[in-house]
Amino acid sequence: VQLQASGGGLVRAGGSLRLSCAASGLTFSSYAMGWFRQAPGKEREFVGGISWSGASTAYADSVKGRFTISRDNAKNTVYLQMNSLKPEDTAVYYCAAHRRYGGVTTTADLYDYWGQGTLVTVSS
Repeated sequence: VQLQASGGGLVRAGGSLRLSCAASGLTFSSYAMGWFRQAPGKEREFVGGISWSGASTAYADSVKGRFTISRDNAKNTVYLQMNSLKPEDTAVYYCAAHRRYGGVTTTADLYDYWGQGTLVTVSS
């Protein structure tokens, strides 16, 4: 199983980025997906999640209204659209997959597979 995250980079505050996570080696449509992030010196935190069908989503309060998670099961890809970025959004962003019950979970330990991370840096 591979989860390949991409789309990170350097952006000014107020700007936008779209992260992608391409999955292979698993039946993508059977897995719920999540995005987490880890800033320097901080613990990994949940950012957003989406159910296997895409019908349910959830977000951390810190990104609600600014970030949108979506998926394309035909392309085995999950996306994270990030708008109105803030310097405090600077982190390595990771995608993850789980199939425990197909719904969204915010608990990192429940995810089965993780991508390698992509760095997002937001300058002030």
